[in-house]
Amino acid sequence: MTPESVTSAEPHATRQASPVGRLLREWRASRGLSQLDLAMRAGFSSRHVSFIETGRTQPSRQALIALAETLDVPLRERNRLLEAGGYAHVYRQTPLAAEEMRHIRGVLQFILDRHEPYGAVVLDRYSNLLMANDASRALLGTLVDAALSTGTPNLLRMVFHPQGLRRFIVNWDQVARYLWSRAQHELTESRNDETAATLLAEIRELAGPSARGNAPGTTELLLPVHLKAPGLEIRLFSAIMTLGTPQDVTLQELRIETFFPADEESEARLRSRVTSPSR
Repeated sequence: MTPESVTSAEPHATRQASPVGRLLREWRASRGLSQLDLAMRAGFSSRHVSFIETGRTQPSRQALIALAETLDVPLRERNRLLEAGGYAHVYRQTPLAAEEMRHIRGVLQFILDRHEPYGAVVLDRYSNLLMANDASRALLGTLVDAALSTGTPNLLRMVFHPQGLRRFIVNWDQVARYLWSRAQHELTESRNDETAATLLAEIRELAGPSARGNAPGTTELLLPVHLKAPGLEIRLFSAIMTLGTPQDVTLQELRIETFFPADEESEARLRSRVTSPSR
């Protein structure tokens, strides 16, 4: 069976788009592609893509997977697209705490440990803090109210809350607008996600005017976070890593965020905070 294999329905000029057709059209539009663009990239005819979107054709499971791959649809949303087409989910979602994820956890811990004495954390798609190294735990424990660290802490909440990191970020407006823009992009990627919508509304409320408008310009090559608290002044920038070619929803949505000193003075101050030379 080829990716374009279908079960055709009778044409009807007034036929409404099917649920799978609507989802496909939404993803195509979000990627800025025309039906012809998508068809050429996926190896279909534009007529075929049009028929799927309008509900005149019931796409095969293989066709939906091929179209989703072409559109770079996240695995969570590929499952939703398949479900709308009447097919079972293809991509599983395994909790990071599961026994079968032991090796993955070991790899993640290796990355975190090797990044000392600089902070590093592992986050899920909602920026919940799943894992952290000693440096990040020490910094957050110093600057963030303990009430924000109970249960599964959320890094966005720990930054934007009045009792969180924002109290000590000198360039708060610049950082807040950048982080808000990033949160909007990441939390609206999936459709009909109530958890994401609720979190985004909370962060919008916490951010207030700081979340409005475009991020101020900067002459820096990277956006620094300037932290200043009693006995501590450092400038950091972050880098985000993801796992390559995952076939599990949980793994695709994991982010490893590592923090680096933005200047020599900050590097010296971070290294001076290490009380033991061996770990």
